[in-house]
Amino acid sequence: MGETLTPDICVIGAGPGGLSAAAAAAAFGVPTVLIERDKMGGDCLNTGCVPSKALLAAAKRAEAIRGAAVFGLEVQNIRVNFAKVHEHVHSVISAIAPADSAERFAGLGVRVIRAHAQFKDARTVTASDIEIRARRFVIATGSKPAIPVIAGLDGGPFLTSDNIFDLKERPAHLIIVGAGSVGLELAQAFRRLGSSVTMLEAARPLAGGDPECVDVVLDRLEREGVVIRTGVNVLGVTHAGGTVTATIEAAGAEQTITGSRLLIAIGRKPAIEGLGLDAAGIRHDQSGIVVSRKLKTSNRRVYAIGDCVAGHSPLAHAANYHAGLVIRNALFRLPVRVDNTAVPWATYTEPELAQTGLTEAQAQAFDMKIRIARWPYNDNDRAQTERQTRGHVKIITTAKGKIVGATIVGAQASELIGMWTLAIAQGLNIRTFTEIVLPYPTLSELAKRAAIDYFTPRLTGGWVRRIIGWMRIFG
Repeated sequence: MGETLTPDICVIGAGPGGLSAAAAAAAFGVPTVLIERDKMGGDCLNTGCVPSKALLAAAKRAEAIRGAAVFGLEVQNIRVNFAKVHEHVHSVISAIAPADSAERFAGLGVRVIRAHAQFKDARTVTASDIEIRARRFVIATGSKPAIPVIAGLDGGPFLTSDNIFDLKERPAHLIIVGAGSVGLELAQAFRRLGSSVTMLEAARPLAGGDPECVDVVLDRLEREGVVIRTGVNVLGVTHAGGTVTATIEAAGAEQTITGSRLLIAIGRKPAIEGLGLDAAGIRHDQSGIVVSRKLKTSNRRVYAIGDCVAGHSPLAHAANYHAGLVIRNALFRLPVRVDNTAVPWATYTEPELAQTGLTEAQAQAFDMKIRIARWPYNDNDRAQTERQTRGHVKIITTAKGKIVGATIVGAQASELIGMWTLAIAQGLNIRTFTEIVLPYPTLSELAKRAAIDYFTPRLTGGWVRRIIGWMRIFG
């Protein structure tokens, strides 16, 4: 073994969480080592959040051109140059990559090691011929696509989120196994770019979302031509002559579906293999690394954050949130506790779907006495000007009006969910939104209108009418 390093913090994994932890530690002048065996930026930059949103942006432009007639714009034809779409996606990755690069982090004072990391014992990690004996370690290795056991799947090529953005030719017919966020986003993107798309889902699409809001998204995809098959079990896959055939069981009968490419999008699994966790005394299982509410593992020197943590959602912003907690606790001994109640998620289809806090079903499962406020997009003037009137805001409160959950399905839902996330984090009452002044016309007014509608039955009740009547008599 060659060099031995003794930093205060050693971060394993250079995805969103790992980069945030390393940058924060270095900003406080703490000796920091960052180890990454693959690409800097992790899956989020290279195979996840960034390329998928770039692809969706191209697909959105294509669909906007097709729908331009409603605005009085006459467009004769649209031709999708998929090779150019590929260039667009990768140019976006390249534009962002310098911010996540080894060179930038070296400039921040971080020692970056490009190698595989493995625990040698409870307080030592090896990376190539270097030993790192840090005061604290942070595991931020993320996740990878989960691959189901399907007969014949490995008999030929198939796609996952790891390689689908490498395609330079548009699939004629894309079969997607799985209808979660990733599957639905890519289904709509490829359909809008000219592919036929068939989705195969064993259960309910976007199972974690509010059903009434999810249905708005599914309706849009189906109207655009995406075929969504639910309650389907994939029994086997056959590769032959540049095609792929899935044998499925639906309603007790076997059927076959043939396409040109197959995408597996059933979810993700923690990327923790080969880390030597047992040698470090770190508890883990198939769902990930077991941590406390402080994100500490069973080894007191080691934290784990992000996708690799058992029971936590694979969200880049959740990993960043975890990183902030770890830095506060590891460097300053400040008390921290993970609270996922106000960690939002979004699906970037059109319409978008965003959720924060509790859904109606989750609140009912806690036996909470709740009230629900809704307001539709078609009653918003900005939505009318943009011709984006599908969707609604749905707010869950306690009986006294404390906001505990929000779901938005519609245009810019991922942007609008932020104010509700803040409201939940701060324990605000929905009354707060009746008092806010917002620019007109904007989609943000949906929040205020939902809040006003929440109180309307009380404000127009008999006792209010009587008070007004008395004031007219005696005023």
